[in-house]
Amino acid sequence: MSDQAGLSDQYRMASPWPPFVALGIPIAELGILFGVFVVAVGGLLLFCGSVTGMLREAGYVKTAWRPLVVFAVLLFAIGGVLAFTEVNLVARGYAIITTGAVLALAGIGGELFVPKREPV
Repeated sequence: MSDQAGLSDQYRMASPWPPFVALGIPIAELGILFGVFVVAVGGLLLFCGSVTGMLREAGYVKTAWRPLVVFAVLLFAIGGVLAFTEVNLVARGYAIITTGAVLALAGIGGELFVPKREPV
């Protein structure tokens, strides 16, 4: 009898993604709150990339590229509301739109140019 029932050596015990999600949220919030473009973009990239990694690792998605495009669409919508409506937070909206553009380019580029891997 094992003292750790149900655990196997073939499965990894911990995921590397949760600390990055936990760091990405406050970094993005600080950048957006104080209008620091680079910090906002970096924090949003860290957050969205980490959530995408978690989805891929958990097996909810086959590749990481399509969730990146979904995040890009969401960020385009949020950034558009902030930049082009009466809310008038233009710099913050542009930071979010820039992040969406980077994620869209990564997702589309990955889907088109990264070779498909066979399941193990």
